[in-house]
Amino acid sequence: QVQLVESGGGLVQAGDSLRLSCAASGFTFSSYRMAWFRQAPGKEREFVASVSRSGGSIYYRESVKGRFTISRDNAKTTVYLQMNSLKPEDTAVYYCAASRLFGSQERDYDYWGQGTQVTVSS
Repeated sequence: QVQLVESGGGLVQAGDSLRLSCAASGFTFSSYRMAWFRQAPGKEREFVASVSRSGGSIYYRESVKGRFTISRDNAKTTVYLQMNSLKPEDTAVYYCAASRLFGSQERDYDYWGQGTQVTVSS
């Protein structure tokens, strides 16, 4: 069955870095756009970044541009999110998701992971 398993979250201080990983299985990974979303306490889930099937087209939400980098390894069926210069407002549960479409809305994505907690202290 389809599985997306996130890892790499944790508790860090402002300014630190984390690298999230999402291991995919059960579907043709290279045929799907991959994305990261996040959900902070009391807020709606929001788009963070996405990468096209080949890795050649990447999009970020404005607040993470220059700090976060999304990448993928189709041979390892894994997508990554390198997060640098973390801020307290980055605190959230981070989810990876897979889509056959192009989009940044939750409804565009077919498969979801369970999420990994990222907490940034000031």
